[in-house]
Amino acid sequence: MPPFVTVAAYAPPGVGMLAAGIVSEVFDARGQGLPRFDFALCTERPGLIRSDVGLPVMVEAGLDRLASADLVIALPWADFRTPPGPAVLDALTAAHRRGALVAGHCVGAFALAAAGLLDGRRATTHWRFAGLLADRHPDVTVEPDALYIDEGLIATGAGAAAGFDLCLHLLRREYGAATANAIARDLVLPSHRDGGQAQYLAAPAPEDCQDDRLADVLAWARENLHESLTVAELARRALMSRRSFARRFAASTGTTPHAWVLGLRLSLAEELLETTDLPVEEIARLVGFGSASVLRSQFVRRRGVPPRSYRRSFSRT
Repeated sequence: MPPFVTVAAYAPPGVGMLAAGIVSEVFDARGQGLPRFDFALCTERPGLIRSDVGLPVMVEAGLDRLASADLVIALPWADFRTPPGPAVLDALTAAHRRGALVAGHCVGAFALAAAGLLDGRRATTHWRFAGLLADRHPDVTVEPDALYIDEGLIATGAGAAAGFDLCLHLLRREYGAATANAIARDLVLPSHRDGGQAQYLAAPAPEDCQDDRLADVLAWARENLHESLTVAELARRALMSRRSFARRFAASTGTTPHAWVLGLRLSLAEELLETTDLPVEEIARLVGFGSASVLRSQFVRRRGVPPRSYRRSFSRT
């Protein structure tokens, strides 16, 4: 499937204001070397609708916009316990049948489930309503702890700010890490919250922390990924014991030093694979994995494909 360009976000009355803002920001027509998306909010009856917080939102496009979109996103709405009408479900189903990528953010997953698009698939939603989704749709395997789940042409994301994670993942998948990272930087966001293979919420890998005492150490680590970067070395630079450093690091960043460094190394490896012709062995050295075999093992475990396959898909050289 080619990278998506036309993006339509279904926004029913009572649409989540945060969710509408997230997709609007991510798929803003940026240019300047970044993809230019043709983005629109759409609804069953175009016009002024109210958001979940009572603010009015002007939605000019109708459901016909779903018929031509490369990416369709069902946004959460206040009355999600009541399924959308037949016209909406038919439009979502038709988009999927013609090959569009269809995603559900937060309780927008209930719209996809009502259309039957999640039957036999894994899916996630806001953790608070995961049990309700599972009860109503027993043919769906609901994973309440995931930030997002990618099932090919169907994707679902968790609640609230996890909409950023879902959108950035889809950008990374279709356009590569460099593009996703650039848009994340523009939005002042972590480019990837890595919680393991299923993207679990428990171990985010933020790009920064609010602890001034750690800030210089983290900045040094980013510039020296080729070093071993053991906890002992990082603690020494922070003038702390290993135990105190690990505890303070977790309190400030929400993850462990090892997970944080690993996330940075994988992200840099992705960019080097995309933007250079450097041998995999040299990339492994530059990012601190030491050997191509270690890089390959970590890449397959965390990204699902070996480095050379990733390069074939996203190389810009």
